Amino acid sequence: MVGADDPETGSHGTGDTSPAAADVTEADREATAALILKLRTQGIGSQKVLSALERVPRRLFLSAPLQRHAYEDSALPIECGQTISQPTIVAMMTEALDLSQGHRVLEIGTGSGYQAAILGHLSSEVHTLERYKTLADLARARLATLKIGTVHVHHCDGTEGLPEKAPFDRIIVTAAAPEIPPALIDQLADGGKLVMPLGPAGDVQSLVIVEKKGATTSTRDLAQVRFVPLVEGVATRL
Repeated sequence: MVGADDPETGSHGTGDTSPAAADVTEADREATAALILKLRTQGIGSQKVLSALERVPRRLFLSAPLQRHAYEDSALPIECGQTISQPTIVAMMTEALDLSQGHRVLEIGTGSGYQAAILGHLSSEVHTLERYKTLADLARARLATLKIGTVHVHHCDGTEGLPEKAPFDRIIVTAAAPEIPPALIDQLADGGKLVMPLGPAGDVQSLVIVEKKGATTSTRDLAQVRFVPLVEGVATRL
């Protein structure tokens, strides 16, 4: 199973990614419906997760040359050499979080903003962190176009989390690291859940779910994936 770092995504896309290109068409709705049916066959059983994916047209989070591939179940390149995860992985990670409308969510790695948009339909407040200003600005514009006001985009170092807004009921990390940054465990609320890929860059990683109870945590493997690496700091370019 493949996550955000797909072998087909060696270069990033170019083209019109502006909100002006963001008209939702009947073709989008039909293609999204077909994708939802496919996700059901892949074992995604949460109706609320599937409904949230159905409300977010994936095409609007891709550059023009790649939009014809928007509703395929595959990872695709985006700006700054990053990727948008395949819908199966997005659905799996979202389902594992077991979100409720009262939850406050932290996302590390905004990317295109697609995952954040889905989280925004399932919780009361989402803070998503992105190290690339280009990606943060594009995601902010896309979310505004779709009128998803529950998501707040921050241009900052994701490995440090967002302590001024902690604690968070749920944390999702869309990039892989050998271990979970301690700051994220500290910012996870008691009874909270964290989903993240663990493992070396460029190799198969384990998607894990961590549950925090008091001072202890328990970890369970969900699937094998491939994600881009989690990088410290804020990008000095882009």
